[in-house]
Amino acid sequence: MTLQFWGATRTVTGSLHYVETNGKRFILDCGLYQGHRDEAESLNRNIPVKHIEELDYLFLSHAHIDHSGNIPTLVKSGFRGKIVTTKATADLISIMLLDSAYIHEKDIEYVNKKRRKKGLPPKEPLYTKKDVEESLKYLEPIQYEKWFKVSEDVKVIFYDAGHILGSALILIEVQEDHGKRRLLFTGDIGRKNLPIIKDPYQVENVDFLISESTYGGRYHRPYKEVSSELRDLINRTYKRKGKIIIPAFSVGRTQEIVYEIHNLHENNELPDIPIFVDSPLSVNVTEIFKRHPECYDDEALEIINNNENPFGFERLIYIKDVEKSKELNSINKPCIIISASGMCEAGRILHHLKNSISDKRNIILIVGYQAQGTLGRNLVEKKKVVRIFGEEYERKADVIVLNEFSSHGDRRDLLNYAEKSSAEKIFCVHGDPDQMEQFAQGLRELNKKEVYIPERGDVFEL
Repeated sequence: MTLQFWGATRTVTGSLHYVETNGKRFILDCGLYQGHRDEAESLNRNIPVKHIEELDYLFLSHAHIDHSGNIPTLVKSGFRGKIVTTKATADLISIMLLDSAYIHEKDIEYVNKKRRKKGLPPKEPLYTKKDVEESLKYLEPIQYEKWFKVSEDVKVIFYDAGHILGSALILIEVQEDHGKRRLLFTGDIGRKNLPIIKDPYQVENVDFLISESTYGGRYHRPYKEVSSELRDLINRTYKRKGKIIIPAFSVGRTQEIVYEIHNLHENNELPDIPIFVDSPLSVNVTEIFKRHPECYDDEALEIINNNENPFGFERLIYIKDVEKSKELNSINKPCIIISASGMCEAGRILHHLKNSISDKRNIILIVGYQAQGTLGRNLVEKKKVVRIFGEEYERKADVIVLNEFSSHGDRRDLLNYAEKSSAEKIFCVHGDPDQMEQFAQGLRELNKKEVYIPERGDVFEL
């Protein structure tokens, strides 16, 4: 078995890993790299896997754009295999990739306006809606915990990763002359006791493990503490007549925040404050959430069975229309605005930040991981001046970080999972270098002797 690492190496974006075994070639994930514009463009336009047209499968762990967002480029580059993923993930990427294409097309329009003024030739978008529609033809949804036969001696099974709706741990089992060998790719591992979705499934008796490392060196506080902090933050901002701007991923994080606000609202712990979810994608994703109760935990199922809708209550308003979105910028009273993208790299959140960042009454609430080089990371680092749409803005709004809303497991979760997997070789991916190093050291302290942090392009023979 050959492994080659092309994405999410010493970074948290652009997940892409190549596997070749027993005459079969496939990749695990095909995500967009998110970061500095020029570097991101170069990496995303040039998928480095050789002989893409000969790939048999893409096994997709989940729908987040840093794991799925470059599938149309893969198909444009000659891929004609099957894209195998869970049913919920297939539903999600069917709308997420179209939204991504729309953003790429709009973004390139803005870039080309600037290029024309400089006398430069126009650029093409990374991919278009038509490219997405072509790529969706290759989807092959499968159920959790049901073996998928790749060949007579290679099979794959998906288990619930507990990260977002439809997320999967991907187990590859290969029959060799000397016995079975099992490779597990975690995608992103979720946390136990998060709202809505089930806890991660523990896969055991693994020989090789490719593990995410996002919070490999950090611990999350208990979720209940964060709920109280969110309540206090909303009440405090309401009293000073400010807005709360929440950049949130359309899949997972938006629904978790809405779910938690719903609970606070039901317990009469919030003031009379309007909550806007300003993202057409989030609206569509929430509808998909409603279609997949098989992914829910017992608490969420009980709410649904009691005919309650945790994704809709009287103070909550979903915004699809562009003009309605623009109207939010002229609101001069307390409100909560949840909008994408989660790392503040594109989408409507940029307009809300531009119009709110210089008012000291306001709060920017960060509820997810922010990759290096993104506007979100600049906000987390509380830089006094940030660039939005190429212009500088003085930041007077407070920035509050609540990473406990993250759907990634922390150091404790990751170490426990790796230890119980019994893997003899572990490859750390999807993390900033410092988090990977701390995670790798923790694994070695658990007597895991073969722990690797691959560089881009590294090859391992297993």
